[in-house]
Amino acid sequence: MPPRDIYLLSPRLLNPETIAVAFAKTSRSPDSFRAIAAELSDEKSAQFHEKWVVGYGHASVAEHAVLHLAFENVSRLAIECIESNRLASYTEKSTRYQKWGPDDFTLPPELEIHPLKTEFIKTCQFLFQTYADSLAPVRSLIEARTPRRENESEEAWDRRVRSQYVDTCRFILPAAANANLGMTANARLLEHAICKMLSHELVEVRQIGETVKQVARAETPTLVKYADAVPYLVESAQEFNNRSPISAGGSTDWCRLVDYDPQAEPLVLAALLYRFGDMPYSAAVQHVTSLSPQEREDLARIGLGRLGEHDIPLRELEYCAYTFDLVMDQGAYAEFKRHRMMTQTAQRLTTHLGYATPRLIAEAGFESKYEQAMLAAAELYEKLAGFSPAVAQYIVPNGYNRRILTRFNLREAYHFCQLRAARNAHFSIRRLALRIYEELARVHPLLLKYIHLPAETSSGVEADYFIHT
Repeated sequence: MPPRDIYLLSPRLLNPETIAVAFAKTSRSPDSFRAIAAELSDEKSAQFHEKWVVGYGHASVAEHAVLHLAFENVSRLAIECIESNRLASYTEKSTRYQKWGPDDFTLPPELEIHPLKTEFIKTCQFLFQTYADSLAPVRSLIEARTPRRENESEEAWDRRVRSQYVDTCRFILPAAANANLGMTANARLLEHAICKMLSHELVEVRQIGETVKQVARAETPTLVKYADAVPYLVESAQEFNNRSPISAGGSTDWCRLVDYDPQAEPLVLAALLYRFGDMPYSAAVQHVTSLSPQEREDLARIGLGRLGEHDIPLRELEYCAYTFDLVMDQGAYAEFKRHRMMTQTAQRLTTHLGYATPRLIAEAGFESKYEQAMLAAAELYEKLAGFSPAVAQYIVPNGYNRRILTRFNLREAYHFCQLRAARNAHFSIRRLALRIYEELARVHPLLLKYIHLPAETSSGVEADYFIHT
């Protein structure tokens, strides 16, 4: 019997396209991966990809070619498109631990020769100056309420204080604020991402897409060279922009569970039995529905009761799904969008749904200046929206609210709620995670019983951290 062997095909020795071919050839070659790779050249790898990936559509081969891209000084608004790809990995400049300078923002290319260019720059500078002015008074308030712990270093104490006051002041930063972003993705996903960027309504995003394509082609010349704008994406967006009604009306509830399966509890328990049994699913469902409430609770305990705080629930929880219509501040959405296992539909940023005011802003005596910044942004937003609602998004600060439609399964709900309701999470996303949990526990108490959450409520977080939302 041949010995087991596990090893790396190192990107320091082989380029991504060669690694992808080495893995692809194993389906028809008895040779080891090392032997296959040793016979390949860059030219042979390119020929293989032209024939099999491009010519015959075996796109899964491209998933073995992995690239690491660095984006610097791109707007937070553009990052939303970059980060919308479900199967990539991202790390982004944190609004919690870093501060922004007075000119750390993007001028939308659409405004380069527009009459509103000067007003946009002045308003952004005003927002960034207001942000800078807010840091000291809010920091002083936090320092007075956050005494240094015994044996705590100056650096550790400063980090603890900084995360609180910067967390609060970030509500003033507009979507034009720049950030840096690291992205790791395979070539198949990257081709799709480039196509989306090249099809986007914002010029900045299309420019980024062109640059990403050039950078990626230097490393994977064959696998992304045909990425281009997609007429389906471009034309569908244009049609819907012309047809969709624009209204801020409707429900005033900021977290509405609009769809779920009332029978999900027995169905999930039946799926767990199905996994470990040998019966048809219909028989498992029939068995569970015949059980007493106590017997169902016992099954739920077996499936969920042993979960540790960092454990991942069994996959059978994915048979239960929920749809929410949410309203959250843009700062919260910046974190919410990272949960890409969800299906998320975000409406454009506007100033029409009002804004949140953090309690610390008011208690630091900064509420009046905060309001001035928000109103200045809203005033320019209306002017820009007359030219382009898409471009107008750049001026909208993090404090303004936004509508999001989302659908996710129970397994993702466990992950999201436990991560984002933790006490070290930002208070905006904590409020959201706790409210989502409360809605889920209301309809499926048996399945939510074993989730690990702090002893607080969404209304408690709202009262502690906000003047209004």
